Amino acid sequence: MFRDDTGGRGRGPSRNVLGQPLASCSTDPITGFNRSGCCDAAAEDVGSHTVCIVATEAFLAFSKAAGNDLSTPVPDYGFPGLKPGDRWCLCAPRWQQAFEAGMTPRVVLQATHEGALDYCALADLKRYAIDLS
Repeated sequence: MFRDDTGGRGRGPSRNVLGQPLASCSTDPITGFNRSGCCDAAAEDVGSHTVCIVATEAFLAFSKAAGNDLSTPVPDYGFPGLKPGDRWCLCAPRWQQAFEAGMTPRVVLQATHEGALDYCALADLKRYAIDLS
């Protein structure tokens, strides 16, 4: 599923790191800074939730130890907690931190916003891609 986010702002559709229209990352659980299912960039998203990852047990443990607990549900915010196999829009700097620590989760390039390239090298993202043929 591709998202055309023109939103009346006079710009074209959001693009992924491959220069193609941005695909949806996940609607179960619902993800994205704006909970649209897409890892779209937004001016108010200072964390840059632009990398669509596939969570692993090792990554979730790493993230929790680094101060970003993604596995524990937070019902007050409608957050179910992630489990291995879930797709999620991760902050690009957090992905880079995990990469540097050797705890890199897999990436869905079609659903990773081009804004992630401000923090992550395309070659590194491609090394962990699940959707390259």
